[in-house]
Amino acid sequence: MSVPDASATALIALERIVDGGFAEAEGCIDGDHESLVLYREGDDVRGWLNICPHAGRRLDWAPGQFLKSKAGELVCAAHGASFSLVDGNCVAGPCKGDRLRAVPLHVRDGQVFLRTSG
Repeated sequence: MSVPDASATALIALERIVDGGFAEAEGCIDGDHESLVLYREGDDVRGWLNICPHAGRRLDWAPGQFLKSKAGELVCAAHGASFSLVDGNCVAGPCKGDRLRAVPLHVRDGQVFLRTSG
């Protein structure tokens, strides 16, 4: 068992995110509690603020329910912008060329952690 990391906050158990799927979690970013969208690919999890750069609305169509295109991109439920699940870049839609704000995550001992410093 690993020693707890004081610069990280546990968000969710890895097993609660379907491989190739999404989950929502709450995390503290710059002192504010924010909704986060998490995407799992195997043992890797990437995450972004759950805010579309186009209009500042949440990306999910219902709390914790996200759309994935046939091309494998995260789709904003409000205006249809599509985002790469590799880097969060908007590849189609009203904010093409913009990007989601990434959050620093790591997986350890079956848990997804948000790095809170360092």
